[in-house]
Amino acid sequence: MGFFQRLFGKELTKERQHKIERIILAHPNPMQSVLNEPHPIITDNTETAPLETNTKNDTAEPAKTKESPPPTEQTTFKNKQHTFLTPKALSNMTLKKGHLSFSLALPYPCKSLWPSIELALTHNLTQLDEVKKVTIQFTTHVVAHEAQQNIAPLPGIKNIIAVASGKGGVGKSTTSVNLALALQQEGAQVGILDADIYGPSIPTMLNIHDKPNSKDGKSMQPLSAYGLQVMSIGALIDEDSPMIWRGPIVTQTLTQLLKETSWQDLDYLIIDLPPGTGDVQLTLSQQIPVTGAVIVTTPQQIALIDAKKGLKMFEKVNIPVLGIIENMATHICSQCQHEEAIFGEHGGEEMAKQYAVELLESLPLDKHIREDTDNGKPTVIAEPNSILSQHYRSIAHKVAFKVSTQKQSYANAFPKIEILNT
Repeated sequence: MGFFQRLFGKELTKERQHKIERIILAHPNPMQSVLNEPHPIITDNTETAPLETNTKNDTAEPAKTKESPPPTEQTTFKNKQHTFLTPKALSNMTLKKGHLSFSLALPYPCKSLWPSIELALTHNLTQLDEVKKVTIQFTTHVVAHEAQQNIAPLPGIKNIIAVASGKGGVGKSTTSVNLALALQQEGAQVGILDADIYGPSIPTMLNIHDKPNSKDGKSMQPLSAYGLQVMSIGALIDEDSPMIWRGPIVTQTLTQLLKETSWQDLDYLIIDLPPGTGDVQLTLSQQIPVTGAVIVTTPQQIALIDAKKGLKMFEKVNIPVLGIIENMATHICSQCQHEEAIFGEHGGEEMAKQYAVELLESLPLDKHIREDTDNGKPTVIAEPNSILSQHYRSIAHKVAFKVSTQKQSYANAFPKIEILNT
């Protein structure tokens, strides 16, 4: 018997360790019921790091039956792209006097769901005789996912999500800001780029009055608001200055704002696109690595016509459409509480069915949303516990989950090689 075994007691058998790991890895994805995703089926061919034991009382019990093969990194799933937890998510696992503790890295931001995940795992794990108490240290570990082919990833940015509408006036910028803030509150590092060069509104919505600084004279430091990293042409010009520019200058400006900003380790960069399918959108698809797009529309046919064009544009340039947000779906009278679909009904839902994409959420027409953004304090910040904020957090969960199911990008995993003449 080795020194550590005499000091702490015998190690757990692989069978007992395997039971604990299987319970954790089999935990269902919180988004599974919302998005009707298949439950991952774990098979017995994975191997994880050994479970540390720090107690004299946790002695191994002789196996009464043939041991199950230990789990390995090559866990197979019925539908692998929808895997929620993998062996790599588990670390720092110890068992001491019946107290099981471990770290769990979740693949997308969902901090508001951590308590329910912990309760469910604790209930299942404490059914084991050797586990009396469970402590889980949650973290968020977002990885980079693939974008269009032959477009290099940008430094400091893992995933870019474009928010588009096709038609102006449907609440796209308001949705972009609240989506970014919801992702940030759920545990991600998030930035937002205002790509509407002609009508930048993000500085007003986030109450930004400062201008960006430069440390080296070559790049700009992003502005900060409510934990977001922000860049907008609106922060570089006077509020009433019109941008009387032709298309090539607009696209060049967008590229500079994106590539000459020193984004700092972003999990997600939300790009608030201008309406339409013109020069900016073309530049986005040809030069910028976009992980996925979100379409914002109202239920009325006039808005849906242009929203469909935006969706088809992303399909043609091989940018996945993560889903549709139906904004201003209904209006509830503040006096009598009567609910009325003043812009029509089910337009976003029908569009989602027509193009086989997800309807992420239907948002109401509510004056509080407008008042909050006009005051520079978006709803997710101004009213974090409201039903409206819950809608935006729901969108954030679904969008982040959809991104997490896409193929991982390893473009930044390799070191940059420079050849120097000496």
